[in-house]
Amino acid sequence: MPIIRIHTEIPGPRSREILSRRERSVPRGIYHATPVVVARASGAVVEDVDGNRFLDFAGGIGTLNVGHSSPAVVDAVRAQLDRFTHTCFSVAPYEQYVALAERLCRLTPGSFPKKALFVNSGAEAVENAVKIARHATGKPGILCFEHAFHGRTLLTLSLTSKVEPYKTGFGPMVSDVTRVPFAYCYRCPIDRVYPDCATACVDLVGQQLKNESVRSSLAAVLFEPVLGEGGFIVPPREYLNRVAEVCRAHGILVIADEIQSGFGRTGRMFACEHYGVVPDLLVTAKS
Repeated sequence: MPIIRIHTEIPGPRSREILSRRERSVPRGIYHATPVVVARASGAVVEDVDGNRFLDFAGGIGTLNVGHSSPAVVDAVRAQLDRFTHTCFSVAPYEQYVALAERLCRLTPGSFPKKALFVNSGAEAVENAVKIARHATGKPGILCFEHAFHGRTLLTLSLTSKVEPYKTGFGPMVSDVTRVPFAYCYRCPIDRVYPDCATACVDLVGQQLKNESVRSSLAAVLFEPVLGEGGFIVPPREYLNRVAEVCRAHGILVIADEIQSGFGRTGRMFACEHYGVVPDLLVTAKS
């Protein structure tokens, strides 16, 4: 029997009825990409409330590397619910939090002592990385890149490059953000050709750092090892390491945003491992 099964128009009558209710009670700002309402899912198969079945190519926007309702995940959730639902780690700690932190510290690049902090989303992880960098350095500024996407809270929206539709109508943005072109070889921002350019785009970072007011205010450089929302842009292998070296020479911390590229999506556990970059802070989310 075929996995994909369509026996009503799309959206079906039950989906249309629920979507009509959605229009009355949920703001339009929460966009949905498909006009179907999900009833159940397993693996890569999603079934809507009208009994139609589809293949899921989104995985909850990258949050379901093991698919829907994986038996191992369901068993782990059920076992945890039998123990307790929630205590808030800052009120009453529990071992699972510590064990997961230990495992992440082992998995992430670098042989130095590390610590892990768990928050609610990728955007919140980026926000906390910026807060940590600011507190550690005593400086407010963040250097980031064109085509980057770091989230849609006010600070992460300020770090995100794309204006339409994300930023329109939500200004003013957070200050102390410096943006430079990324190493986008397919559409080079300085009209050079790799590898003959010798990654001249690194000089674009260096030029910003020649400005004393910028250089003295920067706490960290924030980058995605592979741009996600910006077009799945893979920089030259030597680029990020050189950017990190330039920044560290001026006491600027290195933050790798692995929210979309982490956990095996590029063939390594973390994408920055392809470039030999060991970040000072690494943020990840989704799966």
